[in-house]
Amino acid sequence: MKTLITNGVIVNEGRVFRGSILIVGEKIQQVFETEKMPCGDCDEVVDAAGCYVMPGVIDSHVHFREPGLTQKADIESESRTAAYGGVTTYFDMPNTVPQTTTLETLEDKFSRAARESHVNYSFYFGATNDNTALYPQLDIHRIPAVKLFMGSSTGNMLVDRREALETIFRCSPLPLMAHCEDTAVINHNMAEARRVYGDDPDVAHHAEIRSTEACWLSSSLAVELAKKYGARLHVAHLTTKRELELFAPTSDDAGLPKITAEAVVAHLLFTDADYERLGTRIKCNPAVKTAVDRSALRQALTDGRITTIATDHAPHLLKDKEGGCARAASGMPMVQFSLPAMLQLVDEGVIPIERMVELMCHNPARLFSVCRRGFLRPGYQADIVIVRPDSPWTVTPQVIQSKCGWSPLEGHTFRWRVEYTYCNGTAVYRQGAFCPDVRGQEVRFRIND
Repeated sequence: MKTLITNGVIVNEGRVFRGSILIVGEKIQQVFETEKMPCGDCDEVVDAAGCYVMPGVIDSHVHFREPGLTQKADIESESRTAAYGGVTTYFDMPNTVPQTTTLETLEDKFSRAARESHVNYSFYFGATNDNTALYPQLDIHRIPAVKLFMGSSTGNMLVDRREALETIFRCSPLPLMAHCEDTAVINHNMAEARRVYGDDPDVAHHAEIRSTEACWLSSSLAVELAKKYGARLHVAHLTTKRELELFAPTSDDAGLPKITAEAVVAHLLFTDADYERLGTRIKCNPAVKTAVDRSALRQALTDGRITTIATDHAPHLLKDKEGGCARAASGMPMVQFSLPAMLQLVDEGVIPIERMVELMCHNPARLFSVCRRGFLRPGYQADIVIVRPDSPWTVTPQVIQSKCGWSPLEGHTFRWRVEYTYCNGTAVYRQGAFCPDVRGQEVRFRIND
């Protein structure tokens, strides 16, 4: 199968240029820096006039809920949701039921995804206080990183013993991806909030309970331990201006540092003022914080302190979102809308489109040493998204693909539309039509070929 994507504006490796891409089978054969190429003997020609062509998004932080929580979401439904959003690869978190903290549960997830996932996939191995003995058996070519909940966790995966933390940072054969919030601070703040506001404080107090102090204490400890043991650390979902002090500005030319940070879409879009409008729909951990914090995160997108943008896609049923700080579940579904949302920030002048592609496609591939994905290069897998500007559409219940059936962005109109999503050279999504028979591939890491 030969496919020619022609006449589009290509965004790749810091450049924006008009060109064409030839796909043969699963791989990119050539990227042409010309306006239009002859069709030749191609099986399919996609005229991308007026569109932008970029690598498929690698979302390195999702919760697809399978196994054990499939009333909320599952691998089939959420990988379909990803395809609608131009996401061609995802890395799924370990706080499912059972948790992905043994070799058997890890293998089970890979087997499920091979059967059900419409886009490419991999899975984190979850750290606990006592499973480091399994680390020598982990296949570093199959797993992006070890996920570490340093502080509060919604999945009972808290690693809170200093001795265990030291061992994990010393012994992990893989990068560590850490959720950083201090449990003692959160528990103290919750007790005080309950004393003042009752057993289930209003969600407006969520950022006071899961506070800047809670984030700072845990993130700074993670950075301290990473420096002590020379570990590669990626701190998930930064939310505060203060935490950004832990990360030095870098340039792409200098390569990625060993200690890096992620921003997720919710914290780049919302502030604590939005609790009044959206309530628990934007309740997540760590909490959405102030406009000052959001502004600092947005600034850090362009100076190198933030290395990746992900979603922390975490579907819940709406009934699970009822209540306040204590009762309502934390997390929101975002994977379908992350690319249009970040392109909105491009339009607003927050971030250049080349840098957005760096943070959502190139840097996840670099950071986790993904094999032959994340770039538009000859010989790489043809994971490609085509997006059209000036094509307004509104988020309604009818367009939401996630199994949970809702979004905090309902009613919002985006200007950019995903037109095509190619996964390994096959269009899994094309102009509103989904191809259900397409299956993604297991991602490979740390292979030089």
